[in-house]
Amino acid sequence: MGDVPAKGSLLGNCFPARYQFAVLGSIAMAIIYGLKVNLSVTMVAMLNHTALAISQASNETDPKEDEAECKPPPGTSTDAKKVEDGPFDWSEPLQGILLSCYFWGYLVSQIPLAHVAENISAKWVVFFSVAINVVCTILTPILTKLHYGGLIAMRLLEGIGGGASFPGMHVMIAAWAPINERMVISTITYVGTSVGTALSILMSGVIAVKFGWEWVFYVMGGLSCIWMILWIFMVQDNPNKQRFISEQERELINDSLGTTGDEEHPPVPWRKVFTSCPFWAIVVAHVCSNCGWYMFLIEIPFYMKQVLKFNVANNAVLSALPYVPFFFFSIFIGKLLVVLVTKGKLTTTCARKIATSIASVIPSICLIILCFIGCRHYEAVGVMSVGIVAMGAMFSGFLSNHIDIAPNFAGTLMALTNTLATLPGIIVPLYVGYVTKGNQTIGAWRLIFAPTIVLLLVEFVSYLIFGTAKEQPWNNAAAKTS
Repeated sequence: MGDVPAKGSLLGNCFPARYQFAVLGSIAMAIIYGLKVNLSVTMVAMLNHTALAISQASNETDPKEDEAECKPPPGTSTDAKKVEDGPFDWSEPLQGILLSCYFWGYLVSQIPLAHVAENISAKWVVFFSVAINVVCTILTPILTKLHYGGLIAMRLLEGIGGGASFPGMHVMIAAWAPINERMVISTITYVGTSVGTALSILMSGVIAVKFGWEWVFYVMGGLSCIWMILWIFMVQDNPNKQRFISEQERELINDSLGTTGDEEHPPVPWRKVFTSCPFWAIVVAHVCSNCGWYMFLIEIPFYMKQVLKFNVANNAVLSALPYVPFFFFSIFIGKLLVVLVTKGKLTTTCARKIATSIASVIPSICLIILCFIGCRHYEAVGVMSVGIVAMGAMFSGFLSNHIDIAPNFAGTLMALTNTLATLPGIIVPLYVGYVTKGNQTIGAWRLIFAPTIVLLLVEFVSYLIFGTAKEQPWNNAAAKTS
């Protein structure tokens, strides 16, 4: 078979190799997301708000009486003023471009790198994804000081690397996770996105205040290098190539998946994919969900700065706060649904729909409340937190559904849906920059939240009707009918 000898898990039977992969995969996703979102918080410290306020004064219109400008929350320190006045006077439209250009690279890289992951090596695709983000993050301060074009170039390259993360990881989950553990292993792996987001937001604010915005990139990029060493030596593409695994665990995974390690990867049945209703149900859910996800992930720190008037340090802490319960809720809902499916209380399809419903309906309700909550600072933060936490159910919902319907092509399907779902990452920052230019009011943000609410409800309805977890016939027929 060409399998390497199984020498047993490095950490013994109490921590099997498949869960070592899941944890290291989770750290990889944490790094990718941490380096993706750090600019959203750090930019608040990079901008010269005094200069921008002067340049915008002539363009601003007086807010309506019911849209009166919020005051800073009681007890908020203004000591961070000096830090908040950074060196750059980028306009709102340019800020939108700088935040969205990551997704330009993300958009073009996913499908070709998914092909590499499925046919050559998913392990090295994921490694590339992290490595290029680390290098570009460390170079960001130097190139940004030369010209904002340097920041655009680094974010583009980071996006190219980031685009490989989900397809590459999907291929590895399909190879490593026994069928009855897919939901749990997928959730453990992808919940790293919340850990990375929380740590990045928190660290970005604290480091920017204490040491300056440049050190956000140096510290976060440098720490990420440790993971690369562990990934090279501890993880392989599949159990049959893994040296640090027990023979019993290797057999368990292969028996569950029906693999031997000798299979040649079949060609993608493109026509059948693009005429598959379950595939399009995932596409719609993924695109609509990302509109809400990027709204919370990228733009909420600006909402808290522009409308609620939190300073950099408080903004960072409160923006990071929801991702702690997000982590635990994601694990809890995934484990709960697995138990219910295992006991025959739910089908996998029903479990996917319940999770997707939670991740779409509750955030849409929270955004509706935000439209009318006004300047009640901490109530608004609480509502945002509930919406973010609820979105943690998406990992047990549509986001793992590709592996259900076609495990042989999980990477390609993820690349296809995530490519289309990348468009909100480009559009949302540009749209927010356009709407809030000279109009940083609650009324302006209502115009931002409204379409997001509609799209989240579209996600709920479409996936409820058309989503399924049943493996599609073309998954195994591909070798005969390409």
